[in-house]
Amino acid sequence: MIQSMTGYGKANISIDNKNFNIEIKSLNSKQIDTTIKMPSIYKEKEIALRNLISTKLQRGKVELYIWREKTNSSFNYFLNDQIIKDYYQQIVKVKNDLGLKLNDIIPTLLKMPDVIQKGEEKVGKNEWHEIQQGINFAISELLKFRADEGMRLEEDIKSRINNLETLLNTISPFEKSRIEKVKVRLSKKLLDLQINNIDENRFEQELIYYLEKQDITEEKVRLSSHLTYFLEILTTESPNGKKLGFICQEIGREINTIGSKSSDAEMQKIVVQMKDEIEKIKEQLLNIL
Repeated sequence: MIQSMTGYGKANISIDNKNFNIEIKSLNSKQIDTTIKMPSIYKEKEIALRNLISTKLQRGKVELYIWREKTNSSFNYFLNDQIIKDYYQQIVKVKNDLGLKLNDIIPTLLKMPDVIQKGEEKVGKNEWHEIQQGINFAISELLKFRADEGMRLEEDIKSRINNLETLLNTISPFEKSRIEKVKVRLSKKLLDLQINNIDENRFEQELIYYLEKQDITEEKVRLSSHLTYFLEILTTESPNGKKLGFICQEIGREINTIGSKSSDAEMQKIVVQMKDEIEKIKEQLLNIL
């Protein structure tokens, strides 16, 4: 069963006095391309997260977001007493040297660099374990989304492959009738040239040579084989998007060859329909894992 590379998952967890909102989404990409945005306190976990995402999601442009909300007020800033004292002593010295009056300088001191500092934030004992469980849950939700989207893609692609098979079968009647059309057209051209003495044997030989050049039997056989193989790979375990893409290229190549050899207007119309179907399949394959 195929999987889409498009997916979305989220998780909400509460730890002590903090809420965490975790979201992960993915879009199609040739390789794994991961962006992680989370509080800087957890930055040391980023490499492990990237490895986890690469293992579980394999391909896609993936974005992981972790937001932290504190439910209770927790003051994490403090005044650096020693720096304040150092500033004060220097200001007093300048005041004495210059004979200035010393007014209330507390507001000024509080604005000086490094007076107000942020305390060191620590990760709780079980905090990251809980966050990681939330991330795993969000990833599992994304994988479900991918699987559901993959089912819809599979149904659409199967119907288009079946359409190609049907269109291929409708070519046969026109293929047979065009032999007579070619013979009549060539005979008419010879008459227009007022050539009376025609070597019938030579004419038949030239006609056979021309028709062999225009024969599409091999292309039809290969195209039918590619369509069957495509459906087989479609039902195998993911990831199979790249392999399906390669087969799709071969299908398109056979359709193009049939089109170049088609000397019948009705056959050309069928080939155009086939090209339209294969282009739509290619668009869908871009999103398959």
